[in-house]
Amino acid sequence: MQNNNQRQPDIPVVAGISDPILDGIANGWNVRESTEVADGSVVEADVIIIGTGAGGGTTAEILAKAGLKVLMLEEGPLKSTNDFRMDEREAYRDLYQESAGRMSKDGAMSILQGRCVGGTTVINWTSSFRTPEPTLNYWSEEFGVEGFSSADMAPWFETMEQRLNVAPWQVQPNENNSVLARGATKLGVDWHVIPRNVSGCWNLGYCGTGCPTNAKQSMLVTTIPAALDNHSELVYSARAERLIMEGRKVLGVEVTALARDYQPSGKSFVAKAPHVIMACGAINGPALLLRSKAPDPHKRIGKRTFFHPTTFCFAEFEQVIDPYYGAPQSIYSDHFQWLEVSGKVGYKLEVPPLQPGLTSVLLLGHGAQHFDDISKLPNLHAMIALLRDGFHPDSEGGSIELADDGTPIIDYEINDYLWDGVIRSWLTMAEIQFAAGAKAVRASHVDSPWFHSWEEAKAGISQLEFRSNAFTAGSAHCMGGLTMGEDQSRCLVDSHGKYHYLDNLYVFDGSAFPTSIGANPQLSIYGMACKQANKLLETIKASA
Repeated sequence: MQNNNQRQPDIPVVAGISDPILDGIANGWNVRESTEVADGSVVEADVIIIGTGAGGGTTAEILAKAGLKVLMLEEGPLKSTNDFRMDEREAYRDLYQESAGRMSKDGAMSILQGRCVGGTTVINWTSSFRTPEPTLNYWSEEFGVEGFSSADMAPWFETMEQRLNVAPWQVQPNENNSVLARGATKLGVDWHVIPRNVSGCWNLGYCGTGCPTNAKQSMLVTTIPAALDNHSELVYSARAERLIMEGRKVLGVEVTALARDYQPSGKSFVAKAPHVIMACGAINGPALLLRSKAPDPHKRIGKRTFFHPTTFCFAEFEQVIDPYYGAPQSIYSDHFQWLEVSGKVGYKLEVPPLQPGLTSVLLLGHGAQHFDDISKLPNLHAMIALLRDGFHPDSEGGSIELADDGTPIIDYEINDYLWDGVIRSWLTMAEIQFAAGAKAVRASHVDSPWFHSWEEAKAGISQLEFRSNAFTAGSAHCMGGLTMGEDQSRCLVDSHGKYHYLDNLYVFDGSAFPTSIGANPQLSIYGMACKQANKLLETIKASA
């Protein structure tokens, strides 16, 4: 198949920084925009991988290096080093699902998720944690997941940590993260340094807009180039519309070619392979199966979808924080995470970067007060709490539905159980911020004023009203919807990632998680995909 890709750099390459994607294309990689594939044609491979994020990228490298012809399909565009200008407007439009406007059905939760070659690994903040042991134990006990103990997973995590240069951040944390460390220390709250998947990081702070120096070891600069070096093919701007099935077999994938404006071009093609791997995420993956009318006797597709509902608490300081510069996340605390595994919801404390566009949304409000708040940005700090959903009968997660046009709808309710965690997390964050020296603190609720003491905040936050859309709930962690486990009445894929009701369909991404992780999920996906891709490779070789 000829490579007709004519993608050219938009701006000169930064001195000393190469663009591995442009270099690879120039050297003959098989990379095509979907509109270059002939309308109505059939593209064949040994393995089709739908999605190029953490699961898809990891799997592609493993299978391609083993000599299989891998076809990677990516709904999003191909952007790379030369396109990353640390510009929020361009990044949200080009690299995020729905231009960073993806929302839950009731509008109560905003969801940041990647849509580009490399997926969310291109725009995440690099935090890399192994799956916590209590999570793995819960999966085994409650869902019959096999082979996922801490000991079972350790070699796979180690393999991916070495591959992606995951290590605790060695540079002094920026002031934004130092607030968490300083306040936690004063209160006797445990905190630790975050491992990050970076190499030669320039400490710029704009990880969420794509790394312009190739320091972030995303799939875009690691596993995808490795797969393409080994005779794989990448077709981007290619939306998998539905699976073509016959009996217990997936014969292929119907693909819509998207135009440069990310709308259907009017062209389509079919991809065929003996093995099909879904790595298209916890929202698009269930939607694909629903559109395909995949076998689902217990009606579990899209159920138990989790997001780590994330709360925010802002603080104003006398000193300059400059929360938009420096490694976005370098300090965390699990002090409040595992106090109860299946009781009250636990939460992980981290710090987000505060670029102006993102901050203007998270701060809520409008008019003169909002203008005044955003004008203080150099002196603002924010802390986030990631609520660990999925470990309690009152935390069954959300569901994925289909709109009339076949696009996914996320139905996720913040209920009383989670609201209790929201209030407790705000109180925790406010106390830490005041302990760190904040002069004013504000919870991310439209009714919240700026509190000027811990005592004032403690009284005021507890009285904030629970109503939809009154407070900021965000997520950058999409998990579940295609639950993994051996209990077929509750689970859709087995512990090797094979779909229970189709013989050659596999799910290698976070959609298989039976609960949320309780930590940023990228390393969990890397480790799981590495394990499952190697098992699939054994299966393919054994049947050859």
